[in-house]
Amino acid sequence: MFTPASFGIALLMMVTTTVCWGSWANTYKLTKGYRFELFYWDYAIGIVLIALVLGLTLGSRGGPDSLLTNIRSADTSNIMLALVGGFIFNIANLLLVAGIDLAGLAVAFPVAIGIALVEGVVLSYALQPKGHPILLGLGVALAILAIIADGKAYGSLNAGKTAVSRKSIVVCIVSGLLMGVFAPFVTRALTAGRPLTAYSVAVFFTLGALLCCFVVNVYFMRKPLVGEPVDFRDYFRQRPVDHALGLLGGAIWGTGAVFNFVAAGLVGVAISYAIGQAAPMVAALWGVFVWKEFRGANNAARKYLAAMFVCYLLAIIIIARAYTVGS
Repeated sequence: MFTPASFGIALLMMVTTTVCWGSWANTYKLTKGYRFELFYWDYAIGIVLIALVLGLTLGSRGGPDSLLTNIRSADTSNIMLALVGGFIFNIANLLLVAGIDLAGLAVAFPVAIGIALVEGVVLSYALQPKGHPILLGLGVALAILAIIADGKAYGSLNAGKTAVSRKSIVVCIVSGLLMGVFAPFVTRALTAGRPLTAYSVAVFFTLGALLCCFVVNVYFMRKPLVGEPVDFRDYFRQRPVDHALGLLGGAIWGTGAVFNFVAAGLVGVAISYAIGQAAPMVAALWGVFVWKEFRGANNAARKYLAAMFVCYLLAIIIIARAYTVGS
C-alpha cells in the first residue's frame, strides 16, 4: 500500500487535493444544458470508480493492508462511519451547489466553506490531536479570511446582480454545518479499533455519497431549489460527452479525496482537511485565467482577489508548519 514516506510527499498530496477539489466543477461548465441534478449522477459514479481504481492499485501494493484484506479485517463500525461520512458530505455538497445558484459564490463560499473549515478542523483535532494547535488555528483563521476575500471579490464583480434571500442563507449555513461534520467520521474510521486504511475509507466514503443520491438527489430532481423538476428520461437524453464529463469531474474530485485521506495518515485529518479546503483559491484561478470571470473587474475585486491569494498561501505555509512544529 502506498503511503507518504515524508512530510514533503504528504504536502504534495494535500496540495493535489486542493487542485482537484477546486477544479472538478470545470467539467460541469463544459457541459451544455445539463441540469446539475442529472450531472451529479455521473459525478457520483465517477468518485466511486476512481476510489476503487486507486484502492486496487496504489492501495493494494502488497503487504497486510491491501484494500480487500483491510476491508475483511476492519471493524464493521468503521465501515459504517465511512459510509455515513460520505452520505453527509453528499448532502452538504448538493446544498452548496444550490446555495451558489440561490445566492452566488460571494455568499455561498464564505458562509458554507467558512463554517465547514472551522467545524471540520476543530472536531477532527479533538479526535486526533496532531500538529501545533496555535499555528493550526492561525492557519485556519487566514484561510477563513481568504474565503471572505474570495466572496468579496465575486460580490464586487456582481454588485447589485444577486438578491440574497433568507432561504439562500439557511441553505448555505446547513451546507457548511454538514460539510464540517464528515471529517470527524473519516477520522474515527481511520483511527478507532481495527481501522480502515485511507484507501478503504475512500471506497466506502464515495459509496456512501452515491447511495445518498438515491435519496437526496432524487428529492432535488423532483423538488429542486432552483429551476423546474427533472426526471431520469432527461438524463438518458443527454449527450454522451456530457456523461463523460460528469464521470471525469467525479474522478478528479475523488482523486483529491483519496490523496487527502492518505496524507491524513501522516499529518492527521485536521491538517489535511484544512489544506484541502483551500480549493476556492484554485476555483478562483480558473475563473480568472480560463473562464475570464473577472474581465473588466473593478479595482475592489482585484484587490480582494490579491488578498485572497496571499491569505491562502500564508495559511498553507502556517498549517504545514503546524505539523512540523507539533511533531
